[in-house]
Amino acid sequence: MDDDLDPSGVAAALLASFSVLIRRVRHVPIGGGLTIPERTALSTLDRSGPTTSSALAREVQITAQAMGETLGALRARGLVERRQDPDDGRRVVLTVTESGLRALRDKRNARTELIAQALTSGAFTSAELEQLQSAAALLERLAQNI
Repeated sequence: MDDDLDPSGVAAALLASFSVLIRRVRHVPIGGGLTIPERTALSTLDRSGPTTSSALAREVQITAQAMGETLGALRARGLVERRQDPDDGRRVVLTVTESGLRALRDKRNARTELIAQALTSGAFTSAELEQLQSAAALLERLAQNI
């Protein structure tokens, strides 16, 4: 490791850069009509599988009331559905519908396209694009080690 590189400095620079990137990507209007709480709920259900409203609220660290409102809006649009828990018929679990998966995929694709447009705008050289590609793998590994 280069003696001039301070891991704390690298960490601070990465966090600052990520914050700006994420903030800008999230604030650019993208079709699909999902709010950030709705996208978070759908993404979590997609990743974690069927769960209860209260467990989902705990996982994303919001109140059960706020999660209930978010899930109510998603249910009204047919993006999530309620089902009896196959392991405990007294419980109701929520799952993402095909429409919900499509809405998530559309939102992800729109954000990917937004970043791709920025990368192809001429502001980055081929060498810089290669560096960013390599950095993506390193960032994935960093995330796995946190």
